Amino acid sequence: MIVRSHAMSQYADKLCVATLQPKELSDEQLIAEILAGDSSQFERIFIRHRPRVTRVAARFFDRPDRIEEIVQEVFAKAFFALADYSEDRGASFGAWLSRIAINTCYDELRRTRRRPEGYAAALTEDESVALVRLLRPKQADAESALISRDLAHKLLSKLTADDRIVLTLLDCEEMSVSEIAKSLGWGISKVKVRAHRARAALRRVLSEFM
Repeated sequence: MIVRSHAMSQYADKLCVATLQPKELSDEQLIAEILAGDSSQFERIFIRHRPRVTRVAARFFDRPDRIEEIVQEVFAKAFFALADYSEDRGASFGAWLSRIAINTCYDELRRTRRRPEGYAAALTEDESVALVRLLRPKQADAESALISRDLAHKLLSKLTADDRIVLTLLDCEEMSVSEIAKSLGWGISKVKVRAHRARAALRRVLSEFM
């Protein structure tokens, strides 16, 4: 009888603790509190979604300090645009935030291409050797393989911002044509045409090192 009472007491304690633990708020609930005046809740949004935004930024930029700048800019834009987000529009907050991240990266790519220091340095001898080894056995898969490698930053930086954003979203983020069109505010036909041109441009870049 004593054992049973002790077990029941332990169960009651666990139930009490579970009841007292704060319930994890959804993104929408946190946003509602922020818009109501509790801006401190944005830190929880930041912590929750920072890995997602960092991953997107790292697809386009390789320097940690630059990636961090992009992350900070994305969340600053998101904070001031929270009133524009609505779950009723069909997109989750994560998807909405990803679109901001993609467009921020796109804008930065265009700015970079206008700055002389933004162009990539020449490939090192080791990188050139690695590229040749990669291309020769499986040339048909070279474009997709390069996207996932460090030296891709140097190669892709030789493309226009439009070409690079489309190739990265298609091959690295594995987004569909319609998803890319929605994220960038382009028509589906424009995405398809740009993807075709981007692959041709990448093949021209690759030919320089073959």
